Amino acid sequence: MSPRPATTQITRIARRASGTAAALRMVPEETPIALSYAGTTHAVMMASPADFEDFALGFSLTEGIVGSAEEIETIEVEDLEAGIDIQIRLKDQANTRFQARRRRLAGPVGCGLCGIESIDEAMRSVCQVGAAALTLSEDDVVQSVKLLSKAQPMHAETGAVHAAGFYVPGQGVVLAREDVGRHNALDKLAGGLARVGIAGASGAVVVTSRVSVEMVQKTAAIGSRFIIAVSAPTALAIRTADEAGMTLVALVRGDDFDIFTNPDRVISGAARHVA
Repeated sequence: MSPRPATTQITRIARRASGTAAALRMVPEETPIALSYAGTTHAVMMASPADFEDFALGFSLTEGIVGSAEEIETIEVEDLEAGIDIQIRLKDQANTRFQARRRRLAGPVGCGLCGIESIDEAMRSVCQVGAAALTLSEDDVVQSVKLLSKAQPMHAETGAVHAAGFYVPGQGVVLAREDVGRHNALDKLAGGLARVGIAGASGAVVVTSRVSVEMVQKTAAIGSRFIIAVSAPTALAIRTADEAGMTLVALVRGDDFDIFTNPDRVISGAARHVA
């Protein structure tokens, strides 16, 4: 399959204080991507046409369809012109489990979450993250966001995509993925980490978006005790992160940030007092 471009150059009319003129700009592509299991479409996402295998693997892991990459037999990517179809073949036991799950689901998608077919699925309990003794310094939190900004070539080109990265203390951002959708970027990160064998407990997930409950659920599935975000969390995301034993850090702006759950894992030399 020929790779699709992730960005396209267009002409637009740029109005500025100095005047109006036609100018070129790079914009991100957005493509329907179907995730199909055993020949049946499970979900269709609007996503950036890149990192398809990571997307398929990561979505399968973060949605609990498989417990490990070893449960996937093959991933085949087909360009259908109107979109991309990713055919995922599960090994016998995982496929049996997946088919049983589909029979339990209530019906057509109605709750507004990709790949979720019932309210119970949307509000599924999040697993407790492992008891690894990882802590971060205040500088780690600040640096994780700064380093992620340097690992976003598509955003630098277009200014219009999200990123999810994985920060390991002493190593920096060891992996990052970009996508027009924040959940897609996180799924692609999850798949990339699994593919290269980086344990989720070894570092922090860093995202450029707000923190919804689904972002927390996916981070817990990755196995990280930390989610660090540029924007704010929702109330449900905070409650879910606390339930999972995660540390949720958000609103990271320069040297400033807010810790919403389990603040003892962020180590500082002196207390910070915020009005």
